[in-house]
Amino acid sequence: MTLAARDTVSTEAAGARPVILVPEKVSEDGLALLTPHFDVDLKLGLSPDELKSIIPRYHGLIVRSETKVTAEVLQAGGMLKVVARAGVGVDNIDVPAATAQGIIVVNSPSGNIVAAAEHTIALLLATARNIGRADASVKDGKWERSKLVGVEVGRKTLGIVGLGKVGLNVARMAKGLGMQVMAVDPYASADMARHAGVEMVPELANLLSSVDFLTIHTPLLATTMDLIGEAELKTMKPTARVLNVARGGVYNEAALLKALDEGWIAGAGLDVFTSEPPAADTIAGRLVRHPHVVSTPHLGASTVEAQENVSLDVCTQLVQILRGGLPTSAVNAPIILPEEYRKLQPSVQLVEKMGRLYTQHYVRSKGGMVGGRKFELIYHGDLAGMPNTKPLFAALVKGLVASFSDSNVNIVNASLIAREKGIVINETHARQAHDMTYSNLVTLRSVPESDGSGSEQVIEGYASDKRVYISRLDRFHAAFSPEGTLIILHNYDKPGKIGGVGMVLGSHGINIRFMQVASLAGESKRDSVMEAPEANEALMILGVDGEVDGNVLDGLKKSDGVLDVSLVKL
Repeated sequence: MTLAARDTVSTEAAGARPVILVPEKVSEDGLALLTPHFDVDLKLGLSPDELKSIIPRYHGLIVRSETKVTAEVLQAGGMLKVVARAGVGVDNIDVPAATAQGIIVVNSPSGNIVAAAEHTIALLLATARNIGRADASVKDGKWERSKLVGVEVGRKTLGIVGLGKVGLNVARMAKGLGMQVMAVDPYASADMARHAGVEMVPELANLLSSVDFLTIHTPLLATTMDLIGEAELKTMKPTARVLNVARGGVYNEAALLKALDEGWIAGAGLDVFTSEPPAADTIAGRLVRHPHVVSTPHLGASTVEAQENVSLDVCTQLVQILRGGLPTSAVNAPIILPEEYRKLQPSVQLVEKMGRLYTQHYVRSKGGMVGGRKFELIYHGDLAGMPNTKPLFAALVKGLVASFSDSNVNIVNASLIAREKGIVINETHARQAHDMTYSNLVTLRSVPESDGSGSEQVIEGYASDKRVYISRLDRFHAAFSPEGTLIILHNYDKPGKIGGVGMVLGSHGINIRFMQVASLAGESKRDSVMEAPEANEALMILGVDGEVDGNVLDGLKKSDGVLDVSLVKL
């Protein structure tokens, strides 16, 4: 019996064998791994109601991008142990709902790397040589050689934002075409970039004005949404071309359309859009039809080989999980004993927030890097006696990379991702009392990796009554909950400062939800200003509602006595 014929077989006859539902077309090479152990039902084209009605009888579910695995579907799937996404993105799966019900969600983050990189190069060449317009012209019976003169890519400069697995493959292919390659990525390994012949630059601004082609390979996060807007496009060469095989939204589509219309850049090769398929009356729809745009319908992962790779990957993981093993690419919560997880869960949330706070306060706002620094997680009180702190380690890695990477970090792959990103983390169980006020205090300490001295950066926090708090930030005592949008100001503590900051925010329609003034740790305010009152420093932590853009931050930086400002979104 072929796999395709299994949709006629009743799962009620499956006996004790687990049953797997496959509602979308998946490579049979992958499904062949399942049939020795499980019964596989292919039921293509299920409606949402049909999926919800039949899911209770299944132990595993394999989907691609079309099937919506909602909280209702997951709740109905009383026997579900694992949902496997044959691909990278899990936007169509309610991951928090799956986690809440103990359902493991896995994906295949590496199966389509080569396909995405090759498609990027294909669009690069197509935009350089006007392939799309030329093909349409010839098919229309025309022969317009003089109108379709292109440019060579050899000896041109390609800029890459995000030198992860796809970005690095693009770089290697571009070097094979004789291109110069520059990249920006705070996590990229300097040695790996050097071996690939890639010149690393510290800031995006250093890249844009120098490149002839620009490609972005980052996830779509709050920090990468509209990464390239009008201001950035205006700094590029008028002969430059941009590419997107990552996620719709990393380029501001309205700004990109304007740049093409105004001649700020020469062209674009786009595979992804903010809405797919793009409606004719939208900005994305106008981009698709623009004469200087080569458009493809999200084909980055659409190769026979890529579809086979992701199918083999997720089916292998599904076999391991349903036979009692661990996944290699779990998207959701770490897998530990339930009683251990209950005790650790508040601190897991705390440590992830500390990692996010670190990258946004110390790295992104100040132009630093996570790589090249050594981190130490110090557990105090009850946490110091916990035998399994791997979820805390994984939470820190997840928090540190969240603002710059789409890596799905979990207890299985946290150490590997940390190594890939050049992040060195040591864990210390402080048996001696540090602060008896809190039973689960965590200290995050960071120093330069070279000698471990100087430029120490510290964040300290604790969990209480299922809420988490930051109690120290750098040299300052604090007491705030790390959630929502935060503005952190380093300033001289003197009369009128709060009012001045409030006026700046008020003028931009920004509402202050809470405010915390943090004093210098380990010293008295009065003692610190006996000789130089104007030098008394403090941190002002503001929880705000409203859109905080560059104009707001610039206004705050210009306020009298403000030393530094950082924007944090948690």
